[in-house]
Amino acid sequence: MEVLNSYYPVLYRCPVVKLGGYAAQNRLRGEILAYLDFGGATGSAKDGLAESMLALATERGDLAPGQTVVEASSGTFGAALALACRVSGHPITLIVPRTLDAERMSYLRGLGAKLLYSSPLDGRRGMEQLARQTAESCGGYYMDYFANDDNPEHHRRVTGPAILKATGGQIDAVVAGVGSGGTVTGVGEHIRAWHDHIKIVAVEPYESQAIGGGFVGKHGIPGLGAGFVPANYNPYVVDLVMAVTSGDAQRAAREVLLTDGIPACPSAGAVLFAARQLIEKGKARRPLCIFSGRVTYD
Repeated sequence: MEVLNSYYPVLYRCPVVKLGGYAAQNRLRGEILAYLDFGGATGSAKDGLAESMLALATERGDLAPGQTVVEASSGTFGAALALACRVSGHPITLIVPRTLDAERMSYLRGLGAKLLYSSPLDGRRGMEQLARQTAESCGGYYMDYFANDDNPEHHRRVTGPAILKATGGQIDAVVAGVGSGGTVTGVGEHIRAWHDHIKIVAVEPYESQAIGGGFVGKHGIPGLGAGFVPANYNPYVVDLVMAVTSGDAQRAAREVLLTDGIPACPSAGAVLFAARQLIEKGKARRPLCIFSGRVTYD
């Protein structure tokens, strides 16, 4: 067995797995593949993404050694960025809603983040405004995850090529959830440059359909459905937008744990359920879904 000097090289070792148990359980006339992008330290695709975005900003000279990084996030990207900053020697300030639970606050502080609080009444836009002001006042670098092209660039360079290398292009759809829009945009742009036959499918919560132009509301799929169309979302590479209910996403996540032993989170369950629907409706026979996060069972 290989002995590694660091855990970080394995972040990009994301296997592609055939979900044979799930397909058999649901009697699907097709095959579902899953790209498991959740092997990092905080348990989501954001680990590799955060490291990549820091590296790209440093390469351009936008981020200096030891410079403070500022971001508006209390979710998986905030956690991944906090850890990546700690490892690379950058102080980090996260803008989080004042209503964030104490356990999450403690977790983010434990990763090295300084927390500043925004009013929940100001929403996402208020968090972003405070992040910009904070970066300006402290001379920091505002990561701006939802609009920074380094987000989809990571997926153009890493995720898209990895999927094509693993499958040889022998898939007929790639199914990705939309939160910041970086994954579906970056992967979609890379795959579209090489293969015309592969459909790019974007998935959002049924209860919050900003991408599809529908109503926006609360939902139970963390990481998807920001409630607005993010700047990083490129609609021109997306062939189909699918809406999945929170209940269907959660059930699919639980089911694939039992059938294939994969600890999928609800956002992974959403793309899995969408892939299942593609097969059932005759729109695909071998879709690949991107699992961007895992859930921990205590």
